[in-house]
Amino acid sequence: MSQRASAPPSLLLQDLHCALDMRPVLQGLSTQPLSGGKVLTVVGPNGAGKSTLLRCIAGFLPCKAARLELDGVDLRPLKAARRSVSVRYLPQATPGMLHLSVLDCLRVALHVQGQPAPNASQRIAATAADLGLTDLLPRYLDELSGGQKQLVWLAQALIHQPRALLLDEPLAALDPNHQHHVMRLLRRLAAEQNLIIVVVLHDLNMAVRYADEVLVLHEGRNFAQGPVEEALTPAVLADVFRLKARLESCRQGTPFIIIDDLLMS
Repeated sequence: MSQRASAPPSLLLQDLHCALDMRPVLQGLSTQPLSGGKVLTVVGPNGAGKSTLLRCIAGFLPCKAARLELDGVDLRPLKAARRSVSVRYLPQATPGMLHLSVLDCLRVALHVQGQPAPNASQRIAATAADLGLTDLLPRYLDELSGGQKQLVWLAQALIHQPRALLLDEPLAALDPNHQHHVMRLLRRLAAEQNLIIVVVLHDLNMAVRYADEVLVLHEGRNFAQGPVEEALTPAVLADVFRLKARLESCRQGTPFIIIDDLLMS
């Protein structure tokens, strides 16, 4: 795919509230504007509201917000189907066994809204090439590895050429090689296509290695946000994750977290 010529997109969230079964999950969550061309990793303990945040942005959960905008367009009145034109969401739970070829999967994704897609063949070919799936197009999903399937689900989201891509634990069940492959791919696509990419991750070291920015959620609120070294300080790691830990860099400059001890709850 060619690089976007327009200005990078911007996603703005202010005072976001969401309750599930009468239980508050997101409580007045606000973020700094999320710019295109970058990967934002969302981290936090279980129950912090990470998945809920993505589902609210995508329109799959009812929520209230002072502002929820993409490129200045108010997303609040738009239902999920309308938001999906510019915001694509990939949940953690992927489809079960499907006896469809990769090519048919991409065709189905491209025509999901019932309208013929312009330049469908070219878009499928370009998306497959971007993700290294060209040789797999005639293969069936139930013949592919977990990592290959994950790339197909990612291709289904990217084929719509969204402005923002929301990924909930895309590395789950992948081996280390495929985990790094997917994250490197996301970094490249964000830069090449001026995408906003928001990725929920449990693995802190994967988050710090590939993030342009980190958003730390705790009890439904924005506890910290910014570059890795600002968002994941020893104090934040202690308060949010109950870890005595620190951020270091290897000889090549890659950041990683060293855990020295666990803190009492």
